[in-house]
Amino acid sequence: MTNRIAVYLGAFLIGMILLDILVFGTEHIVFLTKKLLELIEWMAFWR
Repeated sequence: MTNRIAVYLGAFLIGMILLDILVFGTEHIVFLTKKLLELIEWMAFWR
């Protein structure tokens, strides 16, 4: 992955998160963050 692609991908992700916060509020982000942390913990167990 080149730096240019990484910057565009990062900007896209940040833009989508900001759009989600503006449209739906922050409850979704908190829920998804908690679930992502649970998934990371579960994956670490199987490692």
